[in-house]
Amino acid sequence: MSSFARGERAALADTLLAAGPDAPTLCTGWATRDLAAHLVLRERRPDAAPGILLKAVAGHTKKVQDGLAAGDYAELVGKIRTPPVWLRPGFADEAMNLIEFFVHHEDVRRATAGWTPRQLDPGYEAALSARARGSARLSTRRFPARIVVKAPGAEPFTVGAGGDAELVVEGAPGELLLFFTGRQGAADVEVTGPDGLADRLRGAHLGL
Repeated sequence: MSSFARGERAALADTLLAAGPDAPTLCTGWATRDLAAHLVLRERRPDAAPGILLKAVAGHTKKVQDGLAAGDYAELVGKIRTPPVWLRPGFADEAMNLIEFFVHHEDVRRATAGWTPRQLDPGYEAALSARARGSARLSTRRFPARIVVKAPGAEPFTVGAGGDAELVVEGAPGELLLFFTGRQGAADVEVTGPDGLADRLRGAHLGL
């Protein structure tokens, strides 16, 4: 089994080091040091990781993340580059980090003017396509329209809450994944359908 997450882990670490600790990201309020701290916390601080999703313990998570971000940046990135023991089997890294590393790598790349799209391995594109489908279904489950999602070489699928109106979202698998994880403004996709509804989807809070 290919571990695309393992390759993306290394590429993300390279990009974070090259950008430096205070570069912008697409994550509101986070510089690169904050994003790196989030990734380390997620993998290595089980006491604080629940607060990523649970507001009741988010204060502890922020305190831990801020502490990590204030430390040595190169050491922090080194912890991203080397997976913890429990993630060293490729299947485990793939299951937990395929989406996480791709999306956050693009959060760094696309926050700086002059970025260019990457040419991804076809197998990687296929893996991202499968994940984009799940992300699209989850993030648009309450959106009041049928949304037909199309990617080159893949069977179209429909998401959204349904209704009389229909939108079409079309792009490469990685671009669709970015779109349906809340990075609509940075994703290279085409949205067609009723103007007001298309604009609403472009500005909707998608993702977790």
